[in-house]
Amino acid sequence: MVFLGVFLLLALQHGQALLRDGDTGYHIRTGEFIIQNWTIPERDIFSFRSPPIPWTAHEWLSEIIMAIVHSASGLTGTVIFFSFIIATTYFLLFRMLRQESPDILLAALIVCFAAVSSTPHWLARPHIFSLALTVIWYHLLNEFQHRHKNRLFLLPLLTLLWVNLHGGYIVGILLLGIYVVGNLVSWITNREPNAQRFLQNSKTLLLIMIICILVSMINPQGYHILLFPFKVTSDRFLMDHVQEFLSPNFHEPLPFKYLFLLLIAILARSRPTVNWIELILILTFTYMALYSVRYITLFAIIIGPILIRLIDQMKQGLPTKVSRFLDERSMRLSQIERQTSGYFWSIVALIAVVSFGAAGSFHYKFSEKSYPVSAVELLKKENILGNTFTHDDFGDYVIYATWPQYRVFIDGRTDMYGADRMREYLTLAHAMPGWKEIVDKYAFSSILFDTNSPLASFLAADRNWQLIYSDPLASIFLRNDGRNQRLIDKYPHVKLAVDENKTSNSDPR
Repeated sequence: MVFLGVFLLLALQHGQALLRDGDTGYHIRTGEFIIQNWTIPERDIFSFRSPPIPWTAHEWLSEIIMAIVHSASGLTGTVIFFSFIIATTYFLLFRMLRQESPDILLAALIVCFAAVSSTPHWLARPHIFSLALTVIWYHLLNEFQHRHKNRLFLLPLLTLLWVNLHGGYIVGILLLGIYVVGNLVSWITNREPNAQRFLQNSKTLLLIMIICILVSMINPQGYHILLFPFKVTSDRFLMDHVQEFLSPNFHEPLPFKYLFLLLIAILARSRPTVNWIELILILTFTYMALYSVRYITLFAIIIGPILIRLIDQMKQGLPTKVSRFLDERSMRLSQIERQTSGYFWSIVALIAVVSFGAAGSFHYKFSEKSYPVSAVELLKKENILGNTFTHDDFGDYVIYATWPQYRVFIDGRTDMYGADRMREYLTLAHAMPGWKEIVDKYAFSSILFDTNSPLASFLAADRNWQLIYSDPLASIFLRNDGRNQRLIDKYPHVKLAVDENKTSNSDPR
């Protein structure tokens, strides 16, 4: 039911939400470029900057997979594929929780909490591979630490796959480091005769960690891939201005804050306390989740097994009638679970969804409410000359829909563009003092931007710019410099389709 619930909900009802981030588009086009040219780009191929700036395409394997899926089944197949990966991730987390506690109700509740907290990050993007691999990695470490099942030899193999799928491989290295340190502290502080096992665990894990670090260098960027995550997170401007790097906004109805409060409450009431590894895990991933919303999903995964163990122990202090009632309900559900036919219904659901999707019974595409679909169709039709300015989300869609016909000023690869390009982008996007100088610097002949934005209002009042297209989402302005005079003459009386009841849809961060 965990798998079916998540998979069917995403694939059949809320699949459009997986396409709410335009980065999906440039990932697909990157994968197509790699397949067609048998090379991984080392420099930017999507923007018009010359000479092209260096680009670390660290998600190249994910992008190849996305391109293959898209080639076979379009965006609908892409949504189904990532729905399957997400559902599998939370199914694996559920199985992990079931090993920690016999209470199936409690396991289901915590998985639901983790899933709901993670939904803002359920997108058709490479980081979804990292979520699945994090659960597998975490499970192997716990098996070694708590059940004396040594399958750590799988970690270097997972590293080889992970480092080429997504930059989140660094989380695996971090987890190994936490288990090394936690075992060392346990050895130092433990006075029991068997404390020596903590030291042995620490040595074994340290060896595996070193091997994994060496294996992580087997990628197109070599050892530079180890520096890449730190290079991105050390850029203060990007951390302070890119939305996914910002801290959670607790004024919003954020499911994460309730999971966080539950953790605090359980820790305050738990007896016995958590061990050293669990304490370091809680502190590390709580800090990460409070620092940036992009780490909330990892927090939910890591906290799950710790929460279920603590709650399971707390149940022993409940009144006998309450405890017996909960145990009976859990036992009945466990019996039902054992009677089901393995993965039969999950396989049936997967085949059915893929079949219906292939038959066209449902269809997913980038939403016209979020992306300038009609405006970009005009761009493709009219072949506008010169450089075009868009905001980053529109840039992602322009890459997907028009590349290589059009190239962009900026898109979702903010780590590649750097702080200087971001400052210029924000200045122009907000029509702040100096925006006209940036227009001249990059010789923009056209601007595709949100209709309900200050920049659109400025351009509509500027004689040097002519509006040739406008809908409630996006507008296209041409510069009166002679390069596109035929189009200015063709669309002379277009009016800005501003909705006075709406604020700007664009988020220039």
